[in-house]
Amino acid sequence: MVAFAAVTIRVSTPVTTAPSVITDEFVTRLAERAHEAEALRRLPDATLADLTASGFADLLVPARFGGQQADFPALLDPVRRMAHGCASSAWTIGFFALHNWMLALFAEQAQTEAYATRPFLAPAPLAPTGRGLPTEGGVRLNGRWSWATGVMHANWIMVGALCGPDDALYPALALLPASDIDVVDVWHTDGMRATGSNDVVITDAFVPAHRLVSVIDIYSGTAPGSDLHDAAAYRWPMVPALALLAAMPALGSAERATDIYADRLSERVIVYEGVKQKDKPAAQAHLGEARVRLRALRGLLADTVGEIEGIVAAGDPVSREVRAQARLAAAHIVRESRAVIALLLASSGGSVHFLDNPLQRIGRDVGVLSGHVIFDYDTGCELVGAMSIGMKVSPIAMI
Repeated sequence: MVAFAAVTIRVSTPVTTAPSVITDEFVTRLAERAHEAEALRRLPDATLADLTASGFADLLVPARFGGQQADFPALLDPVRRMAHGCASSAWTIGFFALHNWMLALFAEQAQTEAYATRPFLAPAPLAPTGRGLPTEGGVRLNGRWSWATGVMHANWIMVGALCGPDDALYPALALLPASDIDVVDVWHTDGMRATGSNDVVITDAFVPAHRLVSVIDIYSGTAPGSDLHDAAAYRWPMVPALALLAAMPALGSAERATDIYADRLSERVIVYEGVKQKDKPAAQAHLGEARVRLRALRGLLADTVGEIEGIVAAGDPVSREVRAQARLAAAHIVRESRAVIALLLASSGGSVHFLDNPLQRIGRDVGVLSGHVIFDYDTGCELVGAMSIGMKVSPIAMI
């Protein structure tokens, strides 16, 4: 691994630093509701009730606002496990929790206003497809945003926008109540259906200055909340946080697909051969390959998280090189997870494509999930490669 000037540590323990609030029963209920969630194209009401009762959305909420203020890595393992039940639900719930962490990066007044609504449920389409024109005390915001995960349950929203005068534009994240948005029903997809990731439109909404935060500051881990809260969690840079969290449903899905495949081996009889699949060396080899590839991904995850944790715990800034490496690690986890799932699907016969078989849903969900811009593997490799040879990278590159 490339050595950096900042503190680097290695960990071999699980990448969670606080007890999980997500039980096995919670995950089982996600699995039981997976078909309903797909049909609704949002989380079922019962899942929202379970989420509220679990307190999971408060995992990274600062203590001064009544939250658990856990270390950032505590978010990752529960979301990975939730994907064993339903990747689409895990993605949505994971982002609700992540966006509670993102709120903690805003100014104190914004946090006081938004954390008053609990659970705080906010989608956060980050692409700066809106325009914030300066006005007294803030900006007037207009725009349309795609990929608003969880918007069907939103009480607040965070959106990316270009703010300021035309000759001094800067990218910012704006925080608004959900009453300021209109939802456009576009989320008709073949996977990740329960995320309800519809479009949102905002028309001439006033956003006060305290509900704006610079994207550059968020990327670097130097947003207002990093000084307001005395905890390393709020010094994590946003892109590694987002990318690693978003990779967890893919990794958990690949783990679940491997378990399902292993269980099927002892039951499935190969048509026209009259032998159980478990007696086929190729099937055994595919299972072994899946297991070792997943083990390697868990090791990469632990190493990546451990490095960033060591840096923020020491109070040092996380360099752009480390942030780029983390984005690429997340993209690799998703790419490999999808490949493991494809390997097992190809070795499972045609029956896995019946809609009552969870393997087909796993394949569809991870196929859609992998299209997120943060997992663009070529871009991730390009950024890391360019930095490793000293080339300039745009200051607003997503790292």
